[in-house]
Amino acid sequence: MARKSSFERYQKRRLITSYFSVVISISLVLFLLGLLGLLVLNTKKVADHFKEQIALTIYLKDNAKDVEIKQLQKSLALAEYTKSATFVSKEEAAQQHSQDIGENFMDFLGYNPLQNSIDVFMNADYVTSERIEEISTEITAKDFVDEVTYDKPLISLLNDNVKRVTFWVLVISGIFTFIAVLLINSSIRLSVYSKRFTIKTMQMVGATKRFIRRPFIWKSVRLGMLGAFLALCGMAAILYYLNESFPELNILSDPILVGALFLGVFVVGIIITWISTFFATQRFLNLKTDELYY
Repeated sequence: MARKSSFERYQKRRLITSYFSVVISISLVLFLLGLLGLLVLNTKKVADHFKEQIALTIYLKDNAKDVEIKQLQKSLALAEYTKSATFVSKEEAAQQHSQDIGENFMDFLGYNPLQNSIDVFMNADYVTSERIEEISTEITAKDFVDEVTYDKPLISLLNDNVKRVTFWVLVISGIFTFIAVLLINSSIRLSVYSKRFTIKTMQMVGATKRFIRRPFIWKSVRLGMLGAFLALCGMAAILYYLNESFPELNILSDPILVGALFLGVFVVGIIITWISTFFATQRFLNLKTDELYY
């Protein structure tokens, strides 16, 4: 009796260990998958943040009237491509330039050669070489505008790098998704493998395949839900840290999108465990008794 009780405790410990390993495997895989999802969703947001730091500088002629400058600044502020438009007087520009070089350059020149200007920071969707060129041409056509400058090489380089990074992020995400499915499937199959004799015994006494599969699928789905919950807790911690460390990225600015990602990870955990358990039990149901030992 004592020997039987000891064996039962041993089997129970093995079962708990098996379930624990499945939950940990599922949670780690879904956690990595969720982080990749966050990376995909925020790649554009990070790229937009850098795009919106590029200024389009409009230099005004000295004979430009105040009313013309104010009218231009107002029209720029209302334009759909503008994020912000700031007027910088020649005095402010001189003061800033003197701070940058560490000395007052007007002491040598005797006058201020700088011009009044308007710095326009644009919405990210308009920061392309073609669109900025069109906007620049339109503004330059005004009589009181001397010239419009912007960093053309930087814009081209930034857009090219964004396209390249986005492509590789999507490729890597696809590969990791495939690996995630394989790892979860392997964990579930190992769990079901340990019950292969129980499956065959139930089948031999007349239980239907559907009846045999049901408790295994339900158990795996619950493990998948638990693993997904742990993965979501880890993702929430990472999100909180990133939002506190980099508030300018506004990672939590779209709660619906973040919520959809969390729901997606949770649903993926359920679907993968359900499918993996279905095929794993189906495999052992179709095996002959003597094939269970291999």
